[in-house]
Amino acid sequence: MKTYFRASACLFFFFSILHTVNAQMQTPDALAEYRAGNYDRAIQICRDELSINPNNLESHVVICWSLVRLNRYEEAMRYARAGRSISRFDVRITEILGEISYYQGLNNEALQYFQEYISMTAEGQRIEMVYYFMGEIFIRQGRFRHADIALTTAVHWVPGNAAWWVRLAYARENAGELNNALDAYEKALALNPQMTDAQRGLDRTKRAMGGQ
Repeated sequence: MKTYFRASACLFFFFSILHTVNAQMQTPDALAEYRAGNYDRAIQICRDELSINPNNLESHVVICWSLVRLNRYEEAMRYARAGRSISRFDVRITEILGEISYYQGLNNEALQYFQEYISMTAEGQRIEMVYYFMGEIFIRQGRFRHADIALTTAVHWVPGNAAWWVRLAYARENAGELNNALDAYEKALALNPQMTDAQRGLDRTKRAMGGQ
């Protein structure tokens, strides 16, 4: 009889675990959908989660990421601000607010968020993008030496991004740092010899240097 009860208990425990695993496997995963590029599906899952728990910060983060990828910035801003009200110190929300502001052309607001992000985490998961966005904003504003510093930091984190080297070279070129601009254009071409922007910039810089 004892053996029977022990066997029954083991079977009950096994099927309980199996049921839990199956339930977890069937639960929609918004982050997995986002990473797979299924942004609309990720958004729907997050909306369903937020209808149950409006304070689910993870849902706010993933829905913002997905909306930004779809260029739906106004919607993303609403969710980001809601996430900010839940936790002002979440670095992901801070970066998202900066990114949305960047795409909306709100340069000063974007810079404030990005600088706040840097003060919160010196080596965050999006630190390279933050410095890249800051560099682009400084170029927009004609602050080319600031752009040089920001983009130099960006390529420090991601040295293999040829497009970022071109933007760094452009900032240096406009700051009058022609030798350093030349180096950056050459670095971009070493990474991608077919990059026409880098070749044009290199030729333009060489002409400018020849006229000095």
